[in-house]
Amino acid sequence: MMDGEVFTVTFVPSGNMIPNSSMTLEQKTMFAFVNLLFIFLGILIARCFRILLDPYRSMPTSTWAEGPDGLEKGQFDYAPV
Repeated sequence: MMDGEVFTVTFVPSGNMIPNSSMTLEQKTMFAFVNLLFIFLGILIARCFRILLDPYRSMPTSTWAEGPDGLEKGQFDYAPV
């Protein structure tokens, strides 16, 4: 090969072979299953980012607005009563 010469390769099926481009039933099923898993993963990632950005929106206000019963503000759950 000399300098400046372009080398190209083309893949041509030999003989009368026709490439099989159709997918089997198992391949279609697996493709659909993997797509559903990616959709589920996307939903979970979006939900996690929403919780990280605003963690108190998903929690009812009764659980964090008032302290636990029997404890005053500033005390922890494990504090002796």
